[in-house]
Amino acid sequence: MAKKITNLLILLPLGIVLIVFCVANRQVVTLAFNPFRPEDQVLSLSAPFFVFIFIALIIGILVGSAATWLNQGRYRKRARTEAKEAVRWQAEADRHKNRAEEIVGQLPSR
Repeated sequence: MAKKITNLLILLPLGIVLIVFCVANRQVVTLAFNPFRPEDQVLSLSAPFFVFIFIALIIGILVGSAATWLNQGRYRKRARTEAKEAVRWQAEADRHKNRAEEIVGQLPSR
């Protein structure tokens, strides 16, 4: 239920704003990749302005996600190391418990 409310309150207005943005920026613009000859058609791309904005947004999200993932690598490595150590300690505790049960089982009854 909370997810539906979140979708309605956040995603619906965001979608409406994006649609209005796209309709308002339909003019075709040319993106030139050759700084010395901007009129060169080989290294240029023509598309509606909102396409370039969306591409820049997607690239920004991907670069930000990659930077975050790389920055958190040390924490993931630490979590893996500690998980292996926890498994090792648990196995050792189980061995000691089994050994103690064997010793208690070998004691003479009173």
